[in-house]
Amino acid sequence: MRDRLREAFDSVHAEEALKAAALERVSQKIRAEEARRRPAPWGRRLAPALACLLLAAVAWGGWGLWFTPTSLISIDINPSLELGVNRFDRVVSVRGFNEDGEALADSLDLGFLGYAEAVEQVLASPAVTGSLAGDGVLSIVVAGDDQAQSGRILADMEACTAGRRNAYCWQAEPGEVEAAHEAGLSCGKYRAFQQLQALDPSVTPEEVREMTMGEIRQRIRELSGGAGDGSRQPGRGHHGAGHGRAG
Repeated sequence: MRDRLREAFDSVHAEEALKAAALERVSQKIRAEEARRRPAPWGRRLAPALACLLLAAVAWGGWGLWFTPTSLISIDINPSLELGVNRFDRVVSVRGFNEDGEALADSLDLGFLGYAEAVEQVLASPAVTGSLAGDGVLSIVVAGDDQAQSGRILADMEACTAGRRNAYCWQAEPGEVEAAHEAGLSCGKYRAFQQLQALDPSVTPEEVREMTMGEIRQRIRELSGGAGDGSRQPGRGHHGAGHGRAG
């Protein structure tokens, strides 16, 4: 199996160091899955299936198709991080946008997982469960040029957060991701920053970056005279877990 992987990678025009690093990464993932799932008969079939999926991806369109994110999932509570998802629904990048987010990204091994499993691991992490237990506000924003994929991911995120208190799912608007990253913020944190800045023009991205989503919402409530928690924005698709849809 590893020989087949090596042949597939060698057919792609990429730098040798990059190919070797990625091949070793996939091999480690396969070995880890084999060791973890060996007692179950179906588990022994997981590694060949993963290898075949990767081979198909390389054969279909080459290296770039596998490692290029086509959708993004921004998860913010206080850990602030984003998952890059490729066209095969696998996580190919994890980026923390504040200290807690970087620590969480470093503590989890999410590479090449399906996005649903990866998000479940993030939500099950002590940092996130602790924040939720303390009445934290969870925001999940989905973005991507492939509307079909983004819509499917958003529906899955709504299902994943159903029943979770103070959990909100959104779909980003065109250009929102680029603006967020230019400000050094995740997409979800940037949306909250915009709401807060509309009420307090002096607030900066640097100030917001290390704030929890609950703290930002509290500031918005205080500045708006308690008229709302800032979770809804006219004209922006908002999906609050357990709260239905608002246009």
